Amino acid sequence: MKILLVNDDGIHAEGLHILAKELEKDYELTIIAPEEQKSAQSQAITIFDSLIVKEVKLDGIKSKAYSVSGTPADCVRVALDKLIDEKIDMVISGINQGLNAGMDVLYSGTVSAAIEANLYNIPAMALSAEWKDGKIDYNLAAKYGKDVLNKTKEDFIKNNIILSINTPYLDGRDISGVKVCKIGSVIYDYYHMENNKENGEKVLKLIGRKDKTLEEDTDRYYLSKGYITITPLHYDLTNFKLLDMVESWF
Repeated sequence: MKILLVNDDGIHAEGLHILAKELEKDYELTIIAPEEQKSAQSQAITIFDSLIVKEVKLDGIKSKAYSVSGTPADCVRVALDKLIDEKIDMVISGINQGLNAGMDVLYSGTVSAAIEANLYNIPAMALSAEWKDGKIDYNLAAKYGKDVLNKTKEDFIKNNIILSINTPYLDGRDISGVKVCKIGSVIYDYYHMENNKENGEKVLKLIGRKDKTLEEDTDRYYLSKGYITITPLHYDLTNFKLLDMVESWF
């Protein structure tokens, strides 16, 4: 089984390296990731600038690896169009430093890389681990991600599936279980604003979130209860319930 491993935290991210070492024990792996941190890039691609691709040697990792001077979606496109000749069976994206739950899936470069693979009719998995008080457990995410892969790879390969998997920051013995669920509600980010006295500019910096409401039966809710969450995603944004009504307007 041939896997393309990508991320949005960059080619030198710890989560990418831990996942690569775990996966390459049993699978054929090619690693292609942004040369720098590219979180919250969503589905952005590079249009006006050239992309620079470099082969990179990663310590303790035997798989071939490349850095790309672009976004996570760029990495998938470059990999499938130019860098990998053989057929890729699956794309795995991660492990992200921080959860991608609720509306974060819209902004996440990790999730968007998986969606980009899906556009090429390749099944994909996005793995994200909770970052809490400066601490994160990539090994837990790698273990459960590989478990899901081992159990479901036949169905994965047969179907054009995207799974977003989130793991809470807990000791493995304290995990409540696994929940397959929908994404959670909107989380409102907020900014701190300062005035630049020299030129009158306003300087804004994203510093936190206002909405802590947890809607039941969602990823955010179950993560708060100590569960690992799995959410199937798809990229078709059509609101099928409104098609007939909107058509009637015209």
